[in-house]
Amino acid sequence: MNHLFWDRREAGRRLGHLFARRTDLREPVVLALPRGGVPVGLEIARALRAPLDVLIVRKLGHPRQPELAVGAIASGGVRVMNAEVALEAPVSEADLDAVVRRETRELERRDRAYRGERPPIDVRGRTVILADDGVATGSSMLAAIRALRLSEPVSIVVAVPVAPQDTVTRLEREADEVVCLASPEPLYAISVWYQSFPQVDDVQVRDILDLWAAEIAEAEATEAREESSGVERP
Repeated sequence: MNHLFWDRREAGRRLGHLFARRTDLREPVVLALPRGGVPVGLEIARALRAPLDVLIVRKLGHPRQPELAVGAIASGGVRVMNAEVALEAPVSEADLDAVVRRETRELERRDRAYRGERPPIDVRGRTVILADDGVATGSSMLAAIRALRLSEPVSIVVAVPVAPQDTVTRLEREADEVVCLASPEPLYAISVWYQSFPQVDDVQVRDILDLWAAEIAEAEATEAREESSGVERP
C-alpha cells in the first residue's frame, strides 16, 4: 500500500496550496479538530495568513465497544448521533448519558488546556475552514459543522487530506463545501495513508496555537509600523 502523505504537515501544505489560490474566502479563519487536525490546520492557516483556533469535538464511544462511535458532541452542547450504529448496537439512555457526561468533562478540560485565557475567535460573517487529518464515519466533523452554524459564519468549508467518498457526500449535505485530497476505497484507517503518523499531545496543540498567534500578532504589528511610517508593502 502506497502512502499518500509523509505527515500531517505535508498534507496541510497541500491543502493550503489549494486555498492560497482562491479569492472567494471572506476573512478566512481556520478551525482545527484536535488533536491531529491541528498540524494540518496550521499549514492551511500559514498559506492564507489566517487566524488558527480549535473546535473541540469528542466521540461518543459505545459503552461496551468504545472504539465504535455512536455519535459525537461539540462545544455549545451539540450532539450528533450515528443512527446506523445505534440500530446495530443499541445503547440505553442511561448508559449514553454517562458517556456524554464523561466526554463533556474531557471537552471542557481540553478547551482550557489548549486555549488558556485566549477567547475563541469570532467567526460571525467569516469563511471558516474546518480542518482535520482525515475523517472516517464523519460523526465528529458533523458535530463540528452543526456547532459552528450557531456562530453564524458566512460559509463552512471542510478541509481534509483523506476520507471515504460516502463520508464526503454525507458532509457535503451539511457543509457549504468539502475539500478532500483523496478518497481511497477501502479506507482501512486514516493512519495507513501517512508515512509518519505520531500521536499529537495536548502540549503540542497548545504550542502550535501559541506560536501561530504570536506570528500573526507580529505580522500585524509590522504591517501597522510600516503603514505609519509610509513604507509601501510589496
